[in-house]
Amino acid sequence: MKQKKSNFMASSPVVKVLSENEKARVTELISKPDDVAKMHSHPDHVVYVLKGGKASLTSKGKTQEIELKTGTATIFDATEHEMKNTGNTTLDLIIVEIKK
Repeated sequence: MKQKKSNFMASSPVVKVLSENEKARVTELISKPDDVAKMHSHPDHVVYVLKGGKASLTSKGKTQEIELKTGTATIFDATEHEMKNTGNTTLDLIIVEIKK
């Protein structure tokens, strides 16, 4: 079964593709305080935090506050969400999306 392609690029001007092939896409997200990445989707993915802070994730009508700690990596299942930088620092994240 084919996963939906990410539409993350269309939702935020702070994302750049670092590398991509038929197996994976590697992007960097730089988000200043109060930046919002509008509703978008990811296939299964890994987030590595270069520079941490606080964010809110809204999915299916529910919002959760998260703290992204510098130097950590988290594996996520495919998702659709909106992200807002709710902290007072600039977030810098590496996102590796796994294509199936």
